[in-house]
Amino acid sequence: MDERIFFNKLGKLVYRLDGVYDEYGKNYRVGSPNLLWILYALNDGKEHSQKQICYDWAIPRSTANTIIKDLESKHYIALSQIKGERRELHVSLTPQGKEYAERILSDLYQREKEIYSELEDPEKLLSLLEELAAKMQKIAAKGEKQ
Repeated sequence: MDERIFFNKLGKLVYRLDGVYDEYGKNYRVGSPNLLWILYALNDGKEHSQKQICYDWAIPRSTANTIIKDLESKHYIALSQIKGERRELHVSLTPQGKEYAERILSDLYQREKEIYSELEDPEKLLSLLEELAAKMQKIAAKGEKQ
């Protein structure tokens, strides 16, 4: 297989996987795929900044800001100042938000668990994808300089 066929197949697979999550979100009446990913990110129990969520999940900052403001107005998230940062805030789920996220994500987590158990070497697969993503980011950065 040559590189064009490889990246064509890779692109199709990435978008097919993304489509599965989009469809899941629609089935659970989640307003947008980006909302699903933000809830997914926040529901891991770790601290996150909006900037980091945008970077990790490739969500445009304005889109994330709109979703986060909406979640804040519903009391699903709390924002708090990051020490030493003037403009960046921690984003975390409130107890109400945790219930909301679990209601949406618990079935997804169960399905992911079933699929994960069927994978031959999930850590190796993840490592290869991380390596590929890092190399692709270098290419994207080179393109920005031109």
